[in-house]
Amino acid sequence: MRPRVVLGFSGGVDSAAAARLLGISGWDVRCVHLETGSGEADYARESAERMGLPLEVIDARERLEREVCAPFEAVYLAGATPSPCVLCNRRVKLALLCEAADAMGIRHIATGHYAAARMGAIFRGRPENDQSYMLCLITRAEAARLVLPLGGLIKREVRALAEGFGLPQAKKPDSMEICFIPDGDFAAWIERRGRAPGPGALIYKGERVGEHSGSHRYTLGQRRGLGFAAGRRVFVSEIRPETNEVVLSDGEGLYMDRVRTREANWLIDPPEGEFPCLARVRHSRELYPAFARPAPDGALELRFARPVRAPSPGQAAALYCGERLIAGGIIR
Repeated sequence: MRPRVVLGFSGGVDSAAAARLLGISGWDVRCVHLETGSGEADYARESAERMGLPLEVIDARERLEREVCAPFEAVYLAGATPSPCVLCNRRVKLALLCEAADAMGIRHIATGHYAAARMGAIFRGRPENDQSYMLCLITRAEAARLVLPLGGLIKREVRALAEGFGLPQAKKPDSMEICFIPDGDFAAWIERRGRAPGPGALIYKGERVGEHSGSHRYTLGQRRGLGFAAGRRVFVSEIRPETNEVVLSDGEGLYMDRVRTREANWLIDPPEGEFPCLARVRHSRELYPAFARPAPDGALELRFARPVRAPSPGQAAALYCGERLIAGGIIR
């Protein structure tokens, strides 16, 4: 009897190619589509039917609102920079896949993330498309169940495979990064929810130099869209939600050599004392040499070997030992 696996299935090229690769590797694939309100459920049904795959659609909208959308809005309005996909993988996507697998009596779950899973450990994918950062808050129990068939591949190779398999998804455009903000306009999404702040002051060197249209339209380190509000090239160095002020600077204060996370999420047994690692503080290719230390309150203290530009509160910090993902946390 073939081993069974529950695959998170959007119907896009990644999940379709993952399904085929799992089947070729000997897995009996059962698909689950999480309905988030993106309008992709009917396409997922059609794709699964064409591929001859069983599919269950689970309504994830209420959990997504409670666990991701509302916290995203609150953090953004507090002047921080949230990582919604990191939270979603922990609180919604993998949690619901595990619940579905448990209901079917199936041990393993799978996704189309570009990362590798071996013996309960998560490893970086190839640099061009690595998504291991997005998994830094999942639990060790989830990691032990996870199968990642796209781990050694990059997007163009997956599209080529899909085309070779005769899958129509090979030509389907990539899905949006954040499923509940399909146009990528965070500010407009917050405004539609009715809690956006109004206009306020732009502050430069302690003086008001202009007016912004809402502090929710700015993020730390931003320079695009500011023009020459202070008569020169400037950056957002602070957001003050309590006074609805956006503080600009010439770049000072943007670089930090230390950050602290909220409660650390460990994918290994926590080391004792300070240890060397590689850190990623946003979803990008850049890894920073650092030293990490578990704090007595369960947080994680991170000291960079060289200052890092704009590691923002609300973002996730992911730690690696070589290629292996070992921990994650949300920056305070």
